[in-house]
Amino acid sequence: MKLTVIIVNYNVKYYVEQCLDSLAKALGGIESEIFVVDNHSRDGSVAYLRERYTHVHIIDCNHNLGFARANNIAINQSSGEYVLLLNPDTFVAEDTIRAAIDFMDSHPKVGGMGVKMYNPDGTLAMESRRGLPTPMTSFYKMCGLCARYPKSRRFGRYYMSYLGWDSPERIEIVSGAFCFLRRSAIEKIGCLDEDFFMYGEDIDLSFRLLKGGYENWYLPHPILHYKGESTHKTSFRYVHVFYQAMLIFFRKHYGHLGAWITLPIKAAIYVKAMMALLHMIPHNIRKSLGFPDKDNIATHYIYIGSRSMTEHCMNISRRVGLSAECHCADGGDMESVRKTIDTAASRSILTYVVYDTDMFGYGQILEMMAVAPNPKIVLGTYNCKTKIIITPDDIIK
Repeated sequence: MKLTVIIVNYNVKYYVEQCLDSLAKALGGIESEIFVVDNHSRDGSVAYLRERYTHVHIIDCNHNLGFARANNIAINQSSGEYVLLLNPDTFVAEDTIRAAIDFMDSHPKVGGMGVKMYNPDGTLAMESRRGLPTPMTSFYKMCGLCARYPKSRRFGRYYMSYLGWDSPERIEIVSGAFCFLRRSAIEKIGCLDEDFFMYGEDIDLSFRLLKGGYENWYLPHPILHYKGESTHKTSFRYVHVFYQAMLIFFRKHYGHLGAWITLPIKAAIYVKAMMALLHMIPHNIRKSLGFPDKDNIATHYIYIGSRSMTEHCMNISRRVGLSAECHCADGGDMESVRKTIDTAASRSILTYVVYDTDMFGYGQILEMMAVAPNPKIVLGTYNCKTKIIITPDDIIK
């Protein structure tokens, strides 16, 4: 078996479905197996996915095991020469996995590899390339020097933002959203550390790969990461889990340093956690009292695809009360599509541009969004088989 793909799901069955659809196109001709580990979802994910994907190995957990442990269960049951840990809220371009395999085949020292990740607004995700969060690198990040001097090899090391985006680059930390691993390397250094419930396990694994004598690389082939979990960042649980992971990593790898180094870093982590909690209090108070979120803004939908797709999406829009328009692209007039998006970008409202995934490849969709990234233009998709509109913020059917 050449490749094992592992997806951990928790109540996001429609995002998993889209991810699996993109994998069906990306894995053509590759000897592969797919595992979906369900962390005790309450949305009927297991039954839904089992009915539709009989070729996928679905592991049904009786409680939420966390990201690291769930991945480890599948790793230990799988047999691929390479293992891809893939977030459920992603989709991959058609040539990305093939390129990753070819690169790993020709570079035997590579233990882990990440790729070019895009945000839904077409911007590049900075976490595609990261450096080790050493005490000084973490300090530069937390005090703002990283953002102020992104091209500096000293201050910008957290995101390694001095590296180019369009060529393979040697990096230190591989993102868990798309973490391509050599099985022999995992067998040597061990699986994900289950002390990390969620967040931080990718940093720890990448660090251990480097310690084990392997290299970590970035490959300029695209995926989209919706970052759907970002909607949970207003929860106290998120703050606890995220900053607890930072403390676990720091104690594990830098706890041997002198107190004059460790105490300020620990204090900074606690301060950042407290600031995050204080920042979210007004939002949670408004939500508990039933007030609308002050960040809510007007939205508009543009549907681009076949005639049947655009007609069905417009029917959905009328039924649920969405402001929408359609652009039939049956003739493949991409210049007209580009003009439609440019017109939307000139408006002062948030616009979801929803693409027909039967008409456009996932890589093609990413390419069109990346031409002119704009925070007011957000990518969405529609699959004619599922008849579901998927955006980073909502599922509409």
